[in-house]
Amino acid sequence: MEQGTMTVEKQRKIARWGLLIGVLLVASNLRAPITAVGSLLPYIREDLGISNTVAGSLTTLPLLAFAVVSPFATAVARRIGMERTIFYSFILLTLGIIVRTLFGVTLLLIGTTIVGLAIAFGNVLLPAVIKMKFPLKIGLLTGLYAVFMNIFGALASGVSLPLSRISGWGWQGSLASLAILSIVALIVWLPQLRKKAEVQKRDGAAGTAKNNIWKSPLAWNITVYMGTQSMVFFAMVSWLPDILKNSGYSSDVAGWMLSLMQLAFIPFTFITPVIAERLSNQKLLAAITGILVMVGAAGLLTGTVLMIIVAVICIGGACGAAFSLSMMFFSLRSNDGHEASNISGMAQSFGYLIAAIGPVLLGFMHDVTAAWIFPIAVVGITGVILIVTGIKSGADRKITSVH
Repeated sequence: MEQGTMTVEKQRKIARWGLLIGVLLVASNLRAPITAVGSLLPYIREDLGISNTVAGSLTTLPLLAFAVVSPFATAVARRIGMERTIFYSFILLTLGIIVRTLFGVTLLLIGTTIVGLAIAFGNVLLPAVIKMKFPLKIGLLTGLYAVFMNIFGALASGVSLPLSRISGWGWQGSLASLAILSIVALIVWLPQLRKKAEVQKRDGAAGTAKNNIWKSPLAWNITVYMGTQSMVFFAMVSWLPDILKNSGYSSDVAGWMLSLMQLAFIPFTFITPVIAERLSNQKLLAAITGILVMVGAAGLLTGTVLMIIVAVICIGGACGAAFSLSMMFFSLRSNDGHEASNISGMAQSFGYLIAAIGPVLLGFMHDVTAAWIFPIAVVGITGVILIVTGIKSGADRKITSVH
């Protein structure tokens, strides 16, 4: 009898490790197919003879797909189960990665849209899977998944160009190689499809129907917090090199500063949720992210070498911390796993819509004023929004709807 108990316990441990590795592999695919495109844009543009606007849409299309699909991801997951939804979305992701490399502008745009639609499901459902399967390790798992997502995203940016130089590969071969990562994730995720439908129903039965998150002030604060941090990050990714070149820095130095910002992002994505989980509330942590954005904006306005470095680290760190806190809020403020995916869908829908608008808005303000002072000041003002919505989101309470 004891032998049988040990065997069952061992099987559970193996299954748990399998799920953990699966979660991290899914996370590893949530940015790489998008970030890999940036370094290859000049070659794609030249090869296909497309305009800068069309080339730019290769980054914007996935963000818009996130905004459109995110609210519906939970409904699909409730019908067929979270595990199956993630599995089928990764089949779609692999298909999109391959389709966009099959010559021609039309297939490139269609494939890019499919990639965005597929990733949207993973974005929304992974925080909910963590809440349901690892309820006592939400902070650690959120930190790990954010780190894997961003490290692989950064790696994809770095290796896509060298891969394209391999004989006969070109940009098509470089982008197609990402299908290997999504196929590995699919294979490792396969055991999760054995989950019984009744377990799925029982897991989400309690609390799901009680609250209309669209009427919850707390859910809206989480949504605005998520959206604002996304806007700051994508605006800086788009415009930081231009801002620094305008201050007299070379293109190379400006590029390294952007890398420094993204490097600062990674440790904060891990440390923040681990600390957040140990606190009774996350008000102070959330407020600090807003303060760091304001300090960063002020540093960019000074233009001095030391303050620019401090500013870039502050903004990168703030965005990393705020991203992880957003993911934590989906879990900590929800009553169950399915409500977590509902909040995740709502927040990421509006969040990525704001993220898609942010770079365009800052570019427009620069065109109108012919300077970066006003756009940078607006970034500083977003720090105030992060403080206000972060303090409200960080309060120790659960979602309740106002009827």
